[in-house]
Amino acid sequence: MHLIKGSDMSFFSLFDEITSAVSDAIIDIAGTPEAGIITEMGADGTPTQAIDKIAEDIILSFLREADACGEVISEEAGRCRISDADGIIILDPIDGTYNAIHGIPYYAISAGYMENGEITAAYISNLGFREVFTAEKNAGAYLNKKPIHVSPVSTLDTASLSLYGKQHHIDSVREIAGTARRWRHLGASALELAYIGCGRIDAFVDMRGTLRYTDAAAGMLICEEAGGRATSALGEKIEFSKDVREGRTLVATNGFLQEEIIRCLGRSV
Repeated sequence: MHLIKGSDMSFFSLFDEITSAVSDAIIDIAGTPEAGIITEMGADGTPTQAIDKIAEDIILSFLREADACGEVISEEAGRCRISDADGIIILDPIDGTYNAIHGIPYYAISAGYMENGEITAAYISNLGFREVFTAEKNAGAYLNKKPIHVSPVSTLDTASLSLYGKQHHIDSVREIAGTARRWRHLGASALELAYIGCGRIDAFVDMRGTLRYTDAAAGMLICEEAGGRATSALGEKIEFSKDVREGRTLVATNGFLQEEIIRCLGRSV
């Protein structure tokens, strides 16, 4: 169990408490226009909406009280020092804000714990469906504390995947969309990466160039610890910027589909 240094509380148990507090705080506004009121501009350069702000304020308060880390990199607040402790938490207070505002029960808290430049623990709680994905580096991935593994699907024409491309530039995803058995656009990247880990979908392809570390850090570890792979669109190790204004492309799969999808992308660009 990934313990918080200087405490007998684990990273996971702390975020269980955080999930409960955030759920209680947003239950009355989720799915209402009030949730979408713009409160300020976030560090990522996009508007912060009320439901994001409520969640982030609660989470940062818990992290400070627990001395859970030295720094937080959050989609809304950016990079901020919160204590003298070690470690960095990569946070998206509400991943899938549009879904949360519009009453679609597919949105999550996403948190990855970073030590020495590497994500070593991940926690994603689906606030709309009351389930929790966790992973530790070299220790596997779990859904509600039960081990999970990626699907065995090995060809794109039998695969189900999440697929994202620019609205006015679809060439990079055209061949994948035309070959895959089915594709979706679910609207919460962290959860979609976790869904690869438990075999609900077989791949996640995001060619927009806007995916940030806060969106992907926790989900990538869960995907990889469940047997999957996550790379750039060229098949290279992906290096995310810690500046939340900067995004990347990402190809994550169950491992079996990685090379076929990358070949499709190479023929399309």
